Amino acid sequence: MEYDFDTRAIHAGQEPDPTTGAIMTPVYLTSTYVQRAPAEHKGYVYARGDNLTRRRLEACLASLEGASFCTAAASGLAAESIVLTALGAGARVVAGNDLYGGTYRLMEKVFRRFGLDFDFVDTSDPEKVSRALEKKADLLWLETPTNPLLRITDIQETCDLARGRGVPVLVDNTFASPYLQQPLALGADIVVHSLTKYLGGHSDLVGGAVLTNDAERADRYAKLTNWTGPCLAPLDSFLVLRGLKTLHVRLERHCDNAEHLAAWLAAHPRVQRVYYPGLPAHPGHAVARRQMRRFGGMLSLELEGSVEDGKRFCSATRVFSLAESLGGVESLIEHPPSMTHASIPAEERRKAGLADGLLRLSVGIENKEDLRNDLEQAFSTAFG
Repeated sequence: MEYDFDTRAIHAGQEPDPTTGAIMTPVYLTSTYVQRAPAEHKGYVYARGDNLTRRRLEACLASLEGASFCTAAASGLAAESIVLTALGAGARVVAGNDLYGGTYRLMEKVFRRFGLDFDFVDTSDPEKVSRALEKKADLLWLETPTNPLLRITDIQETCDLARGRGVPVLVDNTFASPYLQQPLALGADIVVHSLTKYLGGHSDLVGGAVLTNDAERADRYAKLTNWTGPCLAPLDSFLVLRGLKTLHVRLERHCDNAEHLAAWLAAHPRVQRVYYPGLPAHPGHAVARRQMRRFGGMLSLELEGSVEDGKRFCSATRVFSLAESLGGVESLIEHPPSMTHASIPAEERRKAGLADGLLRLSVGIENKEDLRNDLEQAFSTAFG
C-alpha cells in the first residue's frame, strides 16, 4: 500500500527495533562492528561507511523525496562537496546567480582551485539558461526558491531544456523541503538538502543529504562519503528522523505565518519591496503555484537605505532572533549583505539584485500577531 507523505514522514524506513521492540530508531553509537570471521559480517564493518541510524534516516528521506537512493552527509555543504568531487577536474557547472553564499564560496574558493569551472546565470530566465548551455556543461545547478531573493525557476521546463543538451540537473530543495516541492518528479536528476534547516527543524543539528534515482551516481556518492569522511553522525541522524515526523505539520504553520507577514509587509510604507513567491505580484508566482504545494516560510524584504540601515533594523527585533540559518521553529532575521552572503563581492551581489538594505526572514511557528507586532516595533525603534 502506498501511504501519503504525512504517514511516511513518521514511519518510512523505521521498523521497530527487533531486539526490544522500541518504536524509535536506536542511536547506534559505535565506531566498529564485530565480525564472525575475517570478512564475515552482518553488512556493517566500520561506522564511517555505514551506521544503522543513518541508514534508517536515508530510507525515510528517500521515501519523502521520491528517490531510490540517499546519502546523508555531515552538512549541506558536505553533500554539495560530494557532488562536485564526483564531477572531477575540468567539469563545467552552470549555476544560479542567486545562490546560498556558502555554496558560492564553495564553488569559487575551493573547487575552482581544483580545476572546475562555474558560470552563474539567472536560472529563472530560460533564455539565459539556454545560452549558458550552448557550451558543453557537466551539471546545471538550481536553487528554487533561491536564497535570498526567492526567485523561482520552472523545474520541469529547465530540466527539459537541459535534457535536450545531455546535461544532468541538480536542485537544492532546502528552502522548499520535499513536503512543498518534488524536483525529481519534475525531471531533476539530483536533489541536495541542508538537513540543518526544515528537515531537522529545531536548530539543534547540522547535516546534509544528496538524493538521486541513478544507481551508478548514488554508488559514487556513497563511496566518496566513505572515502573522504563527511558522514552524518548517529545522534544527528536520530535528530533529523525525529524532526521529519512533524515536518508536514510545521511547514503548514510556517507557510501560514509567512503568507500573513508577506501580505502585511508588502503594504508597509517603510518597505520598498517584498520577495515572497506567494504574493500574486511575484514574477514567479504562477510557476511556484504549479510546482509547489505552498509557498514556504522564507521571505525577504528590501528597505530603502544603506547596509547600516539594514543592520540597525535587524538588531531591533525581539521575537525574531538575529542569527544565520533558517527553517527552525523559531523565527530568525538576518542581513545577507553582511552575514550569509558577505563572501560574495559587493559588486556581484548588487549585479544579482541583492541590495544593501535586504533582510531575510525565516518565519517560525510562533503566534503570527506576535511576529507582526515585533516587526512593527523594530521599524519604530530603528527609524523612529
